[in-house]
Amino acid sequence: MRGILVKVNGKEYQSVWLENGRVKMIDQRALPFEFKIIETNDWMQTAQAINGMTIRGAGSIGAASAFGMVQSIFSANDKNFLKNARIAAAGIKKTRPTAHDLFFAVDAVLGEIEKSDSAIEARAMAKQMADKIFWGYVESGKKIAEHGNALLGKNARILTHCNAGWLALVEWGSATAPIYLAQRKGKNPFVFVDETRPRGQGRLTAWELSQEKVRHALIADNAAGHFLSKGEIDLVITGADRIASNGDTANKIGTYEKAVLAKENSVPFFIAAPLNTFDLKTKSGAEIEIEHRNPDEVLFVEGQSGKGTQRVKIVWGKTKALNPAFDITPSKYITGIITPEGIVKPNRKGIAGLFS
Repeated sequence: MRGILVKVNGKEYQSVWLENGRVKMIDQRALPFEFKIIETNDWMQTAQAINGMTIRGAGSIGAASAFGMVQSIFSANDKNFLKNARIAAAGIKKTRPTAHDLFFAVDAVLGEIEKSDSAIEARAMAKQMADKIFWGYVESGKKIAEHGNALLGKNARILTHCNAGWLALVEWGSATAPIYLAQRKGKNPFVFVDETRPRGQGRLTAWELSQEKVRHALIADNAAGHFLSKGEIDLVITGADRIASNGDTANKIGTYEKAVLAKENSVPFFIAAPLNTFDLKTKSGAEIEIEHRNPDEVLFVEGQSGKGTQRVKIVWGKTKALNPAFDITPSKYITGIITPEGIVKPNRKGIAGLFS
């Protein structure tokens, strides 16, 4: 079965790929109004694209980070290749501090470079590892779809938060992968799509769902409690950016609220994630660094009008804003974690079993 991808002018696209030394990626900032491909020529441009959210989502930035490391080694000379790779690793890691997939990918490629005996060998091994990470995400999304699909009955009603579709995981996706597979199997799911302020990633999810002809409706973030309390949602599925060894999970800001609301209304709450998102060195959510982004993301909104896409300020004067990009959902609110290896309990035993 082919993966979940977008088709534009008869051509299918993954969210990110490496081509002739350049990292190519779908510009997620332009969606859903415009489809654009961005190219980066070196690891510094790739890091800027990750930081600026040209590309976002755990798996996609993991793959992009791996490709950025490849760029660092191919642009270096035969004598300074290791120094250049270590500088690139440090620079890429500074872009999105909460996202564990990024750190995993950088360390995995750097590890191959560090054990190489020459620049020629380092380049070959770095490229091989980056490709392994990239295709690993594709396979992970497919397996998450298969395991998560078992949770979805006919006409299931699912609440999502942020975007954890194929844009965020190279292909297939994490949280929405089971939904796509359910649709292809004729289960006719319906998705309540959180708008996910301040970046509005819900519009990406809505765009993806439209591609697969999945029934859905965009809702304001603070409307989720209303639909949960009315019994109109059967389960919640979100993605993750880092999962501690005890099951505490960092995900897009607002996820914690949805988990608490789901628990209060006896609605199952699931996390879907590839294995690279698990951080076994982090014992609990209290140890996870939370990224704080530019307040302008809260103070301004972007939308389309008759004059094209415009950016508009929505506050008066010198109003200040706080902008944490993620929050922590304690494991006690999580029903289970959908992984490529199956659905596990959000506790140390369940998670350790994935890596035994």
